[in-house]
Amino acid sequence: MTQQESRARSTSGVVVSNKMNKSVTVLVERHEKHPLYNKFVRKSTKLQAHDEANECGEGDLVQIEECRPLSKNKSWRVTKVVSKAK
Repeated sequence: MTQQESRARSTSGVVVSNKMNKSVTVLVERHEKHPLYNKFVRKSTKLQAHDEANECGEGDLVQIEECRPLSKNKSWRVTKVVSKAK
């Protein structure tokens, strides 16, 4: 592993769409504290990720990492499928 690869951001999420060729949409959820009410609120982001082998299906838990821009909306890459959907 080179020094460049070790600095790449990575996160995990659930695949919500795999209708594109070699691409998936991943829903990443996080918990943030509300500034006024101090309650933890669930926030989510949809990211487009590159899936070279077309191995991901809807509902799969995947790990993705940031990479160079591959298209207009796609700058993340699927590194591994943590668990398959039932």
